[in-house]
Amino acid sequence: METLVREEAMEGGMAAPEYRWNIQWSSVIAGALASGAMSFILVSFGVAIGLGVSSASPTWRDASAALALLSGLYLIIQAIISFGFGGYIAGRITRPALAPAVVEDDGERRDGLHGLTSWALAVLIGAALLAIIGAAAIDRSPMRGSSANATSAEPLLSYELDKLFRAPRRAPNTDMREARAEAGRILMTSSSHSGVSTDDRAYLVQQVAALTGLAAPDSERRVDAVIADSHTAISRARRNSIIVAFSVAAAALIGAAVAWAAAVAGGRHRDGEPLPNWMASSNRFHRNPRAMPVP
Repeated sequence: METLVREEAMEGGMAAPEYRWNIQWSSVIAGALASGAMSFILVSFGVAIGLGVSSASPTWRDASAALALLSGLYLIIQAIISFGFGGYIAGRITRPALAPAVVEDDGERRDGLHGLTSWALAVLIGAALLAIIGAAAIDRSPMRGSSANATSAEPLLSYELDKLFRAPRRAPNTDMREARAEAGRILMTSSSHSGVSTDDRAYLVQQVAALTGLAAPDSERRVDAVIADSHTAISRARRNSIIVAFSVAAAALIGAAVAWAAAVAGGRHRDGEPLPNWMASSNRFHRNPRAMPVP
């Protein structure tokens, strides 16, 4: 509930009113929910047409950098649309002030802060949902039951590990989890500056020869090929992670500015006023929609 406090300060025989207001959480929550709904729709549409930068499929890791950049650009565009939509709703449904502001731009700041608060709430809700989904995925992971065999390399290098220990015939009760986990940790070092050490490479050759029945030269060739493939896969996954992180940060920052501007526009439309001066080009079009610039 917005409150307006007037304090009488007698200066020269005239009263100086003090203008104060609080955040209207109903409009903030409505704007945040609108932003979340629009973002869900646009992200789902992007996933449906193949715009994404992370996947467990080995074929997706071979996607070009251009596709990864396009996916990041789409993430930014959907944030602009979503936060703009939510900010406009937050500013439009905010109740107007009970009295005119002392400062000319205070009404603009008032609506903009409602849009910015709506943006912040939407970001926090989205982060909480992602954390819950991530925790649920970890709880359902088949590797969670055995911490000794768990390794971060398994989701990333599962295809390379399959190729490393591929054998035409193997005993049906052979447990490969420990060998795959150990090999995965070794292959993760392929992305380091020194790469896989000579001792680790020799150990992998022995393991492949013992578990697949291949001859020593064939085991060496397979190990060398898998090490090279693992280095490429890790580099591409790291590139995609950087693009995701940068796109999320850029989308959040741009979304904050868009939410502020959209809330200001929504407040102006609510009050039947023209857009502010910093929206001059849109302001001219708002006053006279038929007035098009002459080349």
